[in-house]
Amino acid sequence: MSEYFSLSDCDVIGFDLDHTLCRYHLKETSRLIYESFARYLVEHKGYDKDLLNLTPATWDFCFKGLVVDLEDGNLVKLAEDGTVLRATHGTIDLGAEEILKHFGPKREWKHFNSLNTSFTRSAKYYFYDNYFDLPGALLCGRVVDMMQKRGNEVNSDLWKDMVAAIDHNYNTSAFKEDAGTYFPSVKRDPSRYLQPCSDSVKTWLRTMKNAGKVLLLITSSHSDYCRLVCEHILGKDFEEIFDVIITNALKPGFFSLVPQQRPFRTLLNDVEENEGLPSLDKPGWYSQGNWPHLHELLKTMTGKQEPTVVYFGDSMRSDMFPASSFARWETVMIVEEMEGEGVPKSDAAMSNEAQVEPLEKKGKFEEQGMKSPSAVSNQWGSYFVDVHRSGGGDEESQKLTWCCHCIHKYSTMAIPSVEHIADLPLDYKFPRFSPDKPCTTGYYPRPPDSLLKRCEKENRGVSHAEDPRTGGARTDMCVFGSSASDS
Repeated sequence: MSEYFSLSDCDVIGFDLDHTLCRYHLKETSRLIYESFARYLVEHKGYDKDLLNLTPATWDFCFKGLVVDLEDGNLVKLAEDGTVLRATHGTIDLGAEEILKHFGPKREWKHFNSLNTSFTRSAKYYFYDNYFDLPGALLCGRVVDMMQKRGNEVNSDLWKDMVAAIDHNYNTSAFKEDAGTYFPSVKRDPSRYLQPCSDSVKTWLRTMKNAGKVLLLITSSHSDYCRLVCEHILGKDFEEIFDVIITNALKPGFFSLVPQQRPFRTLLNDVEENEGLPSLDKPGWYSQGNWPHLHELLKTMTGKQEPTVVYFGDSMRSDMFPASSFARWETVMIVEEMEGEGVPKSDAAMSNEAQVEPLEKKGKFEEQGMKSPSAVSNQWGSYFVDVHRSGGGDEESQKLTWCCHCIHKYSTMAIPSVEHIADLPLDYKFPRFSPDKPCTTGYYPRPPDSLLKRCEKENRGVSHAEDPRTGGARTDMCVFGSSASDS
């Protein structure tokens, strides 16, 4: 495999929609999602109304990559080897002694192997890896706090109620029926929550199409919500851009359920036809489905037995892991946390934000210092790197987080947004992630601050080692300036 990745080498270019092609105003959207879930618990399940009251400081807890242990109400941040870097019970930090008491001298989280090898859902834990889920971690933590205050044990009813809140707001009929809080709010004022694609992204998509690339849109959102989002961010003619649109894809099952895959279904007025299709014979808009049937269509469309496919997405569980592991696609991960660690926003994104600034000011928390969910958290630290203390608590080392490790393992490369690469030529060569390369290689336009600092520290510690570009250094050493021009 080449050490560089280029879009010009791909026959098929696919995109997830939410938080990939469509960027959201994260503060506004997160508040809306939290309110959607909390309101359901209060109004339908009799939870304390205080759940609806949040201060701006509360949002520091909202951090992507946490795992909630549904058996004990603990939330954990994991290192790449599954050791617990930080933990809370509810939203309250567990100190070093409490962590040792809960997780033992090696600080091992008991379900790590299950999560790390399959990413499947479990009745015992829940992995928060996307912004649609994320406010649920804060809500979960606050519910555990309230139970603790009343002397109640955490039990399975809490999670059943959380799942019911998610389903009430996000199920496939909620958009049409104006059910819940989320869809009615976005329908009423889409500009408050959705960021339109810049002209450079729209041009980029059409340039790829004109260059003969097959363009896919594969989203787990239902067709009616997909249409609202795409018309807002791309324009009324968005269907002309994509050769194949797949909604309600039910990822990761779209990739992983083989050979028991779901058939594709056609849609009539946003309603799925009852009869599944035996195969996919032509481009168009479909629902559900599976990658092997799509692969057969792509072979026909490209005239190649093994077309090269790249897929852009923001979720490790739904996009990166299954697309790379099952479909063997190239994958580009959208990691907005890079912008929270020193990676500058693209010019297009900056001008886009300037145009919608007055809309953002509708948010009552904006002037009061609410943290964006993509920013570094005071309570949880960096998304990429954290300090690990040994059993005695004296010896410190810097470890990659499990999320960061997964990005390197299951993604071809990582970017903060598609805006960052939309102005580059299609044959631009991006350095890939590789176990033989420094951990900073694979991020564009540059690695996040915490990784750079970790690497500077490591380089100081191994200054006697050979220059890695001569081939004699340890593969985990960090070096800067890796790009196509170095070859």
